[in-house]
Amino acid sequence: MLLRMSSLFLRTLRDDPADAEVPSHRLLVRAGYIRRAAPGGFTWLPLGYRVFRNVERVVREEMDRMGAQEVHFPALLPREPYEATGRWTEYGDNVFRLTDRRGADHLLGPTHEEMFTLLVKDLYSSYKDLPLSLYQIQTKYRDEARPRAGLLRGREFTMKDSYSFDVDDAGLDRSYAQHREAYVRIFDRLGLDYVIVSAMSGAMGGSKSEEFLHPTPIGEDTFVRSPGGYAANVEAVTTVVPDAVPLDGLPEAHVEDTPDTPTIETLVAVAQQLFPDAGYTARDTLKNVVVTLVRPDGTREPLVVGLPGDREVDAKRLEAQVAPAEVQPFTEFDQHPLLVKGYLGPQILGSGSKTGIRYLVDPRVVEGTRWITGANEPGKHVFNLVAGRDFGWDGVIEAAEVLPGDPAPDGSGPLELARGVEIGHIFQLGRKYAEALGLQVLDESGRLVTVTMGSYGVGVSRAVAAIAESTHDELGLCWPREVAPADVHVVATGKDPAIFTAAEELVAELVDGWGLTVLFDDRPKVSPGVKFKDAELLGVPTILTVGRGLADGVVELRDRASGERTDVPVSGARDAVLAAVRGGSQPATETGAPGAELAWSPTPGA
Repeated sequence: MLLRMSSLFLRTLRDDPADAEVPSHRLLVRAGYIRRAAPGGFTWLPLGYRVFRNVERVVREEMDRMGAQEVHFPALLPREPYEATGRWTEYGDNVFRLTDRRGADHLLGPTHEEMFTLLVKDLYSSYKDLPLSLYQIQTKYRDEARPRAGLLRGREFTMKDSYSFDVDDAGLDRSYAQHREAYVRIFDRLGLDYVIVSAMSGAMGGSKSEEFLHPTPIGEDTFVRSPGGYAANVEAVTTVVPDAVPLDGLPEAHVEDTPDTPTIETLVAVAQQLFPDAGYTARDTLKNVVVTLVRPDGTREPLVVGLPGDREVDAKRLEAQVAPAEVQPFTEFDQHPLLVKGYLGPQILGSGSKTGIRYLVDPRVVEGTRWITGANEPGKHVFNLVAGRDFGWDGVIEAAEVLPGDPAPDGSGPLELARGVEIGHIFQLGRKYAEALGLQVLDESGRLVTVTMGSYGVGVSRAVAAIAESTHDELGLCWPREVAPADVHVVATGKDPAIFTAAEELVAELVDGWGLTVLFDDRPKVSPGVKFKDAELLGVPTILTVGRGLADGVVELRDRASGERTDVPVSGARDAVLAAVRGGSQPATETGAPGAELAWSPTPGA
């Protein structure tokens, strides 16, 4: 296929768009791959859509290879299935809801578990029909409060979502493993660095969940890993719980005047002055953080989280634990006079206490541990308040921030923290959706059993951005060959008509004779400098320049990623391009018509 830049729907930009926050957003807009249509929504332009379709092709090929079958659902979905599973309410403000002219409620699909479940229920009824894996590649919609980072966090995005259906848990394990292996192949082919981490299932439900994260400093997800191989999303990290301490012989609690100590730092400073030999640090204090939980039905509940004073509450970890409720700052101190701001202690907390406010503690707060904490009086703290003797709690919650050097829960060494972008997520859903929607089949004994399911997602449009993030340089984009919009970018530079004639002949041979996709810069009145800058910005992996060297019988072949340049004879230009496209191997020997003996695949979709 031939793409002529003289007629291609393309405008490159020299300046970064004002609203772009990350390199992929800046470069994809500047290179004319995407264009902003609305907040969180982008139009794919010809070159960008070619990259998008190549990513989509890789995903589709690997899903087909594992035996999954492709279907396609509408994006406009009825309320009833989501009402049956509770997600119509649980999604809260994160979905687009609308009412048709007859007054029926609908939503724009954020994900399709319910619809897949009902489809299989409609058509299958026997264990003989299973296992089954279905998938679609389709546009999804989520009403992001603050769309940002271009394709990485939008309101409209394309996702491959697939679902497995099995008779029993052993079958689910096999389907989950097949999808996991397919994802490894997908991201390997896309050239993306990734880490597979344990994750929280959240509102999706299920017993097991893993994320495929692309490590990058601009990532919104924090994950941890250890030298021994442990890896988890920060929301899924579990704390190593210390041993309980015997209560016998522990000192009695005592209240001390600690004026002007509303923060942990000021409290520690006063504690060190009062008891200079105790060696008190922030780790010895118990911080009690009040938040408000807002449930999907709008009800509000105050909640207090107790954690060591050397740590902050991690908002994402807290939200993952209390989902589908949302977390908001607590501002109703005037309605709860017993809560003394800055001097709150656990003595008055708990579902059976004077306040009746639920109190959840960090796993490090175990029986027998001693704490400095609020005395529920302005300017006073209590020392040696013993957990399990002087105060209790309603439950344990993993809401404290994870710090570098914390021990891995599997004993594999200290944790290090990194940032990443989620590019894939796999869940063992179990029977949550099948039970809610009545998906059952007859087993071998003729008994009705509830089907068990898995759910598996790949962000197709997000993968385009992740690839751009990971491969760009200071000059522009550098696409891997698997997803590049063309096999080769031919640049004709200069005013001599012979240059354009030679370039035309070479392009025709590559396109017609060898089936390559060629991006041809045939613009007659554009300077070489502009053409070179555009070639670097657009990021096709092989650049062939036909210019003033033609007078000496040579053209320049450049590898976009490495920057390596090679002068090759005009007579050998075709073979040099073929070798580059084939990864450095020797071109096939012509024994007949060009292409007859071709044993390699040019850019698909041409």
